[in-house]
Amino acid sequence: MTAGASPVRTAGDEEFGEADREADRAAASQLRRRLGRADLRAVPEARRALRELLHRWGPPERSEVAELLTSELVTNALVHTDDDAILTATVSPDGLRVEVRDFVARGPRPRVPVAAEDTNGRGLVLVESLADDWGVCPHEIGKSVWFELGGRAA
Repeated sequence: MTAGASPVRTAGDEEFGEADREADRAAASQLRRRLGRADLRAVPEARRALRELLHRWGPPERSEVAELLTSELVTNALVHTDDDAILTATVSPDGLRVEVRDFVARGPRPRVPVAAEDTNGRGLVLVESLADDWGVCPHEIGKSVWFELGGRAA
């Protein structure tokens, strides 16, 4: 194309432009991060990234619950597996789904801490009590622990 010439447009350009916009919208509604082995600095980073993703999703208290539960899943994956993990958070009209995938087959077990001063063991109990739904999805290698918060707050 020469200087000052207008670009040539074809009928497919609008379709391609719409596909690009749709891809941008999808990317804006999903967070995906690799978490390094035993790197607990990933916990506040995951919370910050999730907060940015949820900036316009529902009331602030829903985002605070999402951040808390995400912190618990990320911490569990990094502390109990001695391997990398992958955090994925997706916002849709149905709500929020957060998954933390690790590469260890051993499943998590919610447990109630024995003593009031015990600072460990509350993570999955919090997830179980605050999430609308949660579970574990086994993979050929490892598993994903996930939770959902419904779109009623969106």
